[in-house]
Amino acid sequence: MMNLARTAQPLVGHVCGTTPDVMARVLDDDINLAIWQRQLPLHISDFSVLLLSLDEPLADALVLEMTDEKAQPNLTGLAARFNDLEGYEGFIADISWLVSAYACLLGAKRVGLRLRALDKAMCPRFHVDHVPVRLITTYAGVGSQWLQEGVMERRHLGQVLAEPTDPSHIEHIHTGEVALLKGERWQGNEGAGLIHRSPALADAERRLILTLDWLA
Repeated sequence: MMNLARTAQPLVGHVCGTTPDVMARVLDDDINLAIWQRQLPLHISDFSVLLLSLDEPLADALVLEMTDEKAQPNLTGLAARFNDLEGYEGFIADISWLVSAYACLLGAKRVGLRLRALDKAMCPRFHVDHVPVRLITTYAGVGSQWLQEGVMERRHLGQVLAEPTDPSHIEHIHTGEVALLKGERWQGNEGAGLIHRSPALADAERRLILTLDWLA
């Protein structure tokens, strides 16, 4: 009976790569996480760290219309309070490229963007997202955490005592890496959305995180 139960579980896994083309693997039926293991350019990393060091609030959100495939996304006003910091233009250019790549990959006509400076875990419990595919990248600070399939029973999601406590069972998306997380609303991925959570932050610790969602 145990073997039959395991066979009934969705057969999903993850893939990592050092070039951006690995992101397309999230479209594969047996993949619910694709990670581009990139190293942030120094000017973008320095800008992100400097932004956080100012200890100012940042919670920007945009809905981007992507009807023209050749047009650059309109990011006017994004993190505009920090446009006098060295590296701002390169930072915005990087976000623009990610938005365009994400929209092209999914054929998205509308993309929801959120850029936030966080001083606490926004989603501290392991959970799945009820979206098709979400892009997450952490520009500064610690990255998100996730679980390989089978580490935690899905029926126990949200239950603190059921979460793994062995650090070796908890995977990490490192700073600068770009992750595409398949959620419950991806056709054929019902019951196999990637299990993940925000990392716990120490006092005075912050992170700068970008998320993209396919809205239409």
